[in-house]
Amino acid sequence: MSDLLEETRFLMKKYHIKANKSLGQNFLISNEVVEKIVDCSNISKDDLVIEIGPGLGTLTKELLEKAGKVVAIELDKKMLSILKDRFSLYHNFSLINKDVLKVDLNKLIKEEKEKNGFKRAKIVANLPYYITTPIIMKLLEEKLDLESITVMIQKEVADRLVAIPGEKDTGAITYSVYYYSEAESVLEVPNNSFIPEPEVTSKVIKLNIRKETPVEVKSRKVMFRIIKCAFMQRRKTLLNALVNAKVFLNKEEGLKILKELNLDENIRAEKLNLQNFADITNKILK
Repeated sequence: MSDLLEETRFLMKKYHIKANKSLGQNFLISNEVVEKIVDCSNISKDDLVIEIGPGLGTLTKELLEKAGKVVAIELDKKMLSILKDRFSLYHNFSLINKDVLKVDLNKLIKEEKEKNGFKRAKIVANLPYYITTPIIMKLLEEKLDLESITVMIQKEVADRLVAIPGEKDTGAITYSVYYYSEAESVLEVPNNSFIPEPEVTSKVIKLNIRKETPVEVKSRKVMFRIIKCAFMQRRKTLLNALVNAKVFLNKEEGLKILKELNLDENIRAEKLNLQNFADITNKILK
């Protein structure tokens, strides 16, 4: 039996903790996975690490050894006393009891960097599966001063996030992730790496934030709205989906734009790369 499993059971018993299903809690009990997450995050004492949903502090413990500082953001009040007890002696630990979607991360990163002179900020998290997408979109769209985001999420979602737009597993979110970052798969995590065991396989991925955007587009906002419209009716051709969503005024306009861009009128959204969507956006805004 792994030390981590024993430690987790001990903490759950001591603090009368049961995994909260509504918060998507599954406690990681694999030393190997913890090590891999920390290793691939490439953390040094020059780094500020923001951990989302630390839970019992399994990952937190290892992050604190490597990072300049760890700011843990935990929504579940029951976890606060555990985290405070476990890490009260660490001078480089602080805790925020809030929903991460309501935290001003821009302000947090700016203040921590100015106060402590950290060179980089990184996100590391074992994310609750029910709210993965909103969290990742917040981290990307707010254009935070981040170097990387290393997260463990449901494999099915992870495959969509790390896909190359236009290839297998492409979904609307694939384009957003690709626009803001270079994504890589790190490790597949079987469900017996947790207690209680989730019903799904998990995956660790790393998003390295881009310094420059991969396409030139007149309006990022309009482009992502077009992508969203195209995927809301993904069974339809791109032309029909965008006519229905009033992105193209009518079929004639749509056909004209697709022809000018050398795109087949029967093409479906998931076959387009990001440049194709940028070109469509630029044509429409012209």
